[in-house]
Amino acid sequence: MRLRAALLCSFSTAICFAADPALTVYNQQFAVVRETIPLDLKQGLNQIQFTGTTAQLEPESVMLRDPSGQRLLRVLEQNYRADPVSLEALMQRYEGQTIDFEIHNGDRVETVSGKIVRAEAAVPAQWFNQSAYFAQPQPPGVAQPIIEVAGKLRFGLPGTPLFPGLGPGMILQPTLDWTIETDRAGPVNAELAYVTGGFNWNADYNFVQTDANKLDIIGWVTLENRSGKQFENARVKLMAGDVNKLQPQNGATSGRIRFGGNAGLGGFGAAPQVVEKTFDEYHLYTLQRPVTIHGSESKQVEFVRANNVKAETLYIYDGAKIDASRYQGWQPEAIRQDASYGTVSNRKVWVMREFVNSDANHLGMPLPKGRIRFYRRDTDGRLEFTGEDAIDHTAKDEKIRVFTGSAFDLTGERRRTVFHNDMNRQSMDEGFEIKVRNHKKEPAEIRVVEHLYRWSTWDIATSSVPYTKTDAQTIEFHVSLQPDEEKTVTYIAHYTW
Repeated sequence: MRLRAALLCSFSTAICFAADPALTVYNQQFAVVRETIPLDLKQGLNQIQFTGTTAQLEPESVMLRDPSGQRLLRVLEQNYRADPVSLEALMQRYEGQTIDFEIHNGDRVETVSGKIVRAEAAVPAQWFNQSAYFAQPQPPGVAQPIIEVAGKLRFGLPGTPLFPGLGPGMILQPTLDWTIETDRAGPVNAELAYVTGGFNWNADYNFVQTDANKLDIIGWVTLENRSGKQFENARVKLMAGDVNKLQPQNGATSGRIRFGGNAGLGGFGAAPQVVEKTFDEYHLYTLQRPVTIHGSESKQVEFVRANNVKAETLYIYDGAKIDASRYQGWQPEAIRQDASYGTVSNRKVWVMREFVNSDANHLGMPLPKGRIRFYRRDTDGRLEFTGEDAIDHTAKDEKIRVFTGSAFDLTGERRRTVFHNDMNRQSMDEGFEIKVRNHKKEPAEIRVVEHLYRWSTWDIATSSVPYTKTDAQTIEFHVSLQPDEEKTVTYIAHYTW
């Protein structure tokens, strides 16, 4: 066990420090911290001062217990202070008093005296606690200091303030003051656990294309520590799943927060650096070696490495260009009667990559949500970026499809050729002509996607190319094209209601 220091807690107020830190980090800017605090308690009441917390601790989440269960350990009273010495705190401490200010003028340094008429308003610590999760507007009441120098008032500081010293009650670190009751005297390694803001993490995947349908994968977890505390040789876990977390009471409303995780996959004969297991309804991932996370630091840890992942390239032409803002709030009946709906053509052919997260495909572990980037080597051997997208939490054996951009040498156009709305018979016929072209030097297959958005009851009256029904209101035509070839797809949909 790695201990920093511990003073006996059998008299007055003792200052204690923690050891063996462990973190469970969630990707919505908070973490659960667990540490061991060595205490030497007397029977009855003890005053303990713990100075090793973060600056964004949630005081109501604090739990202190004897993990062995061999003694009664009750916190009768707790006071949390997160206002360590700062310029604003000292300015307020000496408000109304005269102090010296150091002024640098070229190579000369001179000192002037000034009275702090008004200190700069400090932002309360609890404001930062609540804004750790959700952005808040600038708090009211923050104003510039007013300093009187040589009988004249000025806004702002005339120079660097030189304070006489710390005032009574001022602290250098965030501090927990406890009144602890125990049933017997003696040493105990107490376990401290609490929720704190200021932590975050995210997952990133880098996919390198090795041939037409094969990819190598390298993934990173990025840990961020903005909690105001350094954690040395910490055991770190990451939680994946849709965990419900309420905002602090000073926040706007309660709500659901989504969390992610990271998966560890062995590759190239290396042992995994992150190991995954099921935990309750979620997935818990453990970094296999302790890491030191400094304050205000971002740290990357490799967590997935695999090769020869089969990933198919798909070309999708979804030819209807619809202005979603124009039709926001429209009812299906209104869309059905709008003759111009869906008649504007989109010319772009989308490039999609699709792969299965399975053992057979050299993956097969739950993957967290995160950004996924694609690269391909040029003829000179250098990697070139070819697109990126984001994935959600993906369970084992699920299929992943991501958008990487639009094809340069594949194009499409779409125009309506038939529109007949028979209100008396409660039916409609609508037909389209879709042209797709391949200007690539190699063959390509384009999946032409059509959305039958007029009504839920439909059938295809005529079609020049066989189609596949992919859901209740979507069909696909698979069109194979040789280099510099154009093909046309026509169909008529018959709607009834």
